[in-house]
Amino acid sequence: MPPEAGNYGHKKNDGICNSVCGEPASKAMSRLKCALRGFDFRVLLALLIGVPMVLFMIYAHGQKVTYFLRPIWESPPEPFKILPHYYNENVTMENLCKLHGWKVRETPRRVFDAVLFSNELDILELRWNELSPYVSEFVLLESNSTFTGITKSLHFKENRHRFRFAESRLTYGMIGGRFVKGENPFVEESYQRVALDQLIKIAKIEDDDILIMSDVDEIPSGHTMDLLRWCDDTPQIIHLQLRNYLYSFEFFLDDKSWRASIHRYKSGTTRYAHYRQTDVLLADSGWHCSFCFRYISDFAFKMQAYSHVDRIKFKYFLNPERIQDVICRGADLFDMLPEEYTFQEIIAKLGPIPSTYSAVHLPSFLLQNVDRYRYLLPGNCRREKSG
Repeated sequence: MPPEAGNYGHKKNDGICNSVCGEPASKAMSRLKCALRGFDFRVLLALLIGVPMVLFMIYAHGQKVTYFLRPIWESPPEPFKILPHYYNENVTMENLCKLHGWKVRETPRRVFDAVLFSNELDILELRWNELSPYVSEFVLLESNSTFTGITKSLHFKENRHRFRFAESRLTYGMIGGRFVKGENPFVEESYQRVALDQLIKIAKIEDDDILIMSDVDEIPSGHTMDLLRWCDDTPQIIHLQLRNYLYSFEFFLDDKSWRASIHRYKSGTTRYAHYRQTDVLLADSGWHCSFCFRYISDFAFKMQAYSHVDRIKFKYFLNPERIQDVICRGADLFDMLPEEYTFQEIIAKLGPIPSTYSAVHLPSFLLQNVDRYRYLLPGNCRREKSG
């Protein structure tokens, strides 16, 4: 009986080429030529160009997409309980305490101001002069390493003469960097903050003393600290709402800076930190002047030194001409979208920050020394290249 007709009764052939080319591949052309006859080279060209472009766009602007879609994937934090802040230089401290629902003390608490220092000499000088009448002890820790493991000079130690007015009440410490390659910068930052916690104890802080926890550029106003040291029944921990400025006091961003905090110290409990520690926020309590440097070189240094170094997507971000242009426009050094939780807030903040020409209610030492710090005032965006 003859074999049943079908594929198993014939020589093997190329079904694909038969269907595509219409004739046996062995007689018409090579298998490769046959297969490519039905392929559109425009599709291949589009893939060769399009795929790398898409990957580049994801790398270059993926962070923007993520930030813009943040309202979808992340809920906003619980709102703070904001305490109204009352102040006028002609109102007595007894009445100011009463307005806040507190009682005035017979003697003020001691105040300790503790900071990690990198290279912000001018801002530190503004800060310490603003707080000097109210602070009992300044505590400063610096390292020979940035959070990102870059070797740096001990800028405070080298310029200590600028702060002679605080020398008699200064506890200074230096900690060597660990220089661990490839490590998350926040690990080194945490390591240095733990060391600062120990330095505060060396400064002989005691229970119920006031401890200021904030970065150098987060400056509580003097009258805020005077209020908190003189009033009883204040919260154990209170965050400060600061006016948020970028590059100088010309570019007012918003009043959403809240990481600065004030603690009534408690042994065994109080730990130096820079995150949310309570729901209580005292309104309008000072200034946060971020990236407020005199020299272009200092901008580039901080961009590479602080914990968000991953925001430098391209080397040209560090170009001095670009940095100068960004400063004068009030744009973002890292070309990022606003960090907000609603589309309305994101859209409202798109683009450069508008200039403000008000220099009212700024740190008094700044206004008393305009010639030295003119670059921090409205209308003076040009910077020197390096010191």
